[in-house]
Amino acid sequence: MREYGTYSWRNPWFRWSILSVCGTTVAAVMVGFIWLPSVQGDFSAQGLWASICRAAGVPQEWGERPDNAQRAGSTTSVVLDQAMTRPGASEAAGRGATLALQQCTMCHGVRGVSQTSVPNLAGQYAEVILKQLTDYRTGARASAIMQAMAKNLSARDVSDLAAYYALLARLTPSSEAAAAGPVPPLVNSADAMRNIASCASCHGGVDHKLGAPWLDGMPKEYLALQLTAFATGERRNDSYAQMRNMARQLSAAEIDSLAGFYARR
Repeated sequence: MREYGTYSWRNPWFRWSILSVCGTTVAAVMVGFIWLPSVQGDFSAQGLWASICRAAGVPQEWGERPDNAQRAGSTTSVVLDQAMTRPGASEAAGRGATLALQQCTMCHGVRGVSQTSVPNLAGQYAEVILKQLTDYRTGARASAIMQAMAKNLSARDVSDLAAYYALLARLTPSSEAAAAGPVPPLVNSADAMRNIASCASCHGGVDHKLGAPWLDGMPKEYLALQLTAFATGERRNDSYAQMRNMARQLSAAEIDSLAGFYARR
């Protein structure tokens, strides 16, 4: 009987091992890059490179698109620090109350609770207010009204306003309003296939990340507008593009559902 070499193609065991490995590789590629992405609602075929990036969970483009960069200005320069979360002195909060009465109450309410589609500030984390006002001052976050209001504020003014609003009582919804409607899956559960963390992992409920705002009770219109702005790149002052990377994966229905949920709370 003729003996074949161990690594000879004429050896049936060697030949079938190679064919099995190749078949398994092709099947894995088909599942990972075609079948699994296609079952996601936001899937669109954009070429092999986009599919590889999607499966690997990395950005397809490592920089901002030029049109978005020109439209939205620079990103934030604020470096978040735990010191920003410390309660301000009573004198700082008092000065902040005076500033708020003079400049903020027309839109944000006398006690930091808005009756329109602008955000509620009562009980908001101090570092959030400090960061957003600083971004308005520097132009990192765009708003004709807020940029005009913030440009004349000193660093001390910003700190005082943050201390004042952080001390105010948050809006408390009725139990009926909070219970109305379903809880969107993304509130408590991450979507690993789209690289989306759960909302509760940053905004409270599971954990609170430094700089992530309190969302409960915010006007639905405001929340939906901000999520859409992050998704399109119109708003770019999120540190390390955290919100942009997740919001651009959301559908319009998901944005509406999440905004409605937090507004009810």
